[in-house]
Amino acid sequence: MTVNRHIILFYLGIVFLLIAACREQQPEPTPKTPIMEASRKTSLAWPETGAYTGAYIDFGFGEDDVTLEAILNFDQLSGKQQAIIALGSFWGEQHFPAEICRLLDRYGAVPLLFWSPWDRPYEENKGIEKKFTLSSILEGKWDSYIDSWAEGAKQFGRPMLAAFGLEMNGIWFPWGGFHYGGGNIVGNMAGKPVYEGPDTFKKAYRYVVERVRQKGAKNILWGFHVNHTTYPNEAWNRIAQYYPGSDVVDWMGFSVYGQLFSSQGWWISFQGVFDDSYREMEAIDPIKPMVLAEWGVGEFPRSGDKAVWIAQAFDSIKNRYPRIKAAVYWHERWQNEDGTYSNLRINSSQNALKAYKTGISDDYWISRPIYKNISN
Repeated sequence: MTVNRHIILFYLGIVFLLIAACREQQPEPTPKTPIMEASRKTSLAWPETGAYTGAYIDFGFGEDDVTLEAILNFDQLSGKQQAIIALGSFWGEQHFPAEICRLLDRYGAVPLLFWSPWDRPYEENKGIEKKFTLSSILEGKWDSYIDSWAEGAKQFGRPMLAAFGLEMNGIWFPWGGFHYGGGNIVGNMAGKPVYEGPDTFKKAYRYVVERVRQKGAKNILWGFHVNHTTYPNEAWNRIAQYYPGSDVVDWMGFSVYGQLFSSQGWWISFQGVFDDSYREMEAIDPIKPMVLAEWGVGEFPRSGDKAVWIAQAFDSIKNRYPRIKAAVYWHERWQNEDGTYSNLRINSSQNALKAYKTGISDDYWISRPIYKNISN
């Protein structure tokens, strides 16, 4: 059957007009704080009320295989845009990820870079790093790389977040204090012992951040990023032992996870996991904003209900932890050596997805970065 193409075009025109009219009637979401476009003289502002949305989206081996498609797919799953996108910037790659940062800036998010002194093959629980040791950093061996990374960040010029040497209070990463003398006492300050492991980390953190700042990369907000559980749980390894000083820390970050492996055999709520470390960090600095730089839980129906865990997490963040100004969900699934899977993805089950979408839909969660002017 032949149909007159003019009639088809006529009706198509009517359809397009109706779609346009519907779009015009839909109000744009109104943030609680006015949003200003980022420029080379702006910095990320922490919201007075509410917190930024964020995610790490299974970016692969080096945590840096970032694609716009993956981000948009996550947005569609969650029902919300991300204000912060996290990724790895491992020292083994020996470059600043400028192209990825520009991609995220065009998308409308602030990059959060986990800047880790780590060499390939990026395996955890392998002991001290042989190449990018904290000692070699302090000796100046990697100054040229630090300087080139700083230059890349400066040239990018947009607001960004970075955390050097995350989760240093655990034993799984090679820069952890456990691997650098642990609780060996090497001095005394203000009547308190100075422990070799934490002190070495603090010195390396300060060295790196101060050097990057001296190179003019003033667009970076630096994070002190700890694991929610200190391991080993000893006095020398408490969070406060690692704090490098408020002059080199702009925000205080956490990794907060529920059950991650089927072999753990325990289930604990978000509040049960997080409360002690939150209170510890509060005592270290009463002002700095806090960030859930990583958070999530696996899907283990025999242990507990992931949907309930997520729902309670959203409620706790909003009503119990007012200094949390951003939360970056760890959306990843991986296979373990014993053949089991750890599935942290928000869509690991329909109930988990529903809980995440419901929680993140609250107006409390801000999906676009807010910027403020800086003097230089």
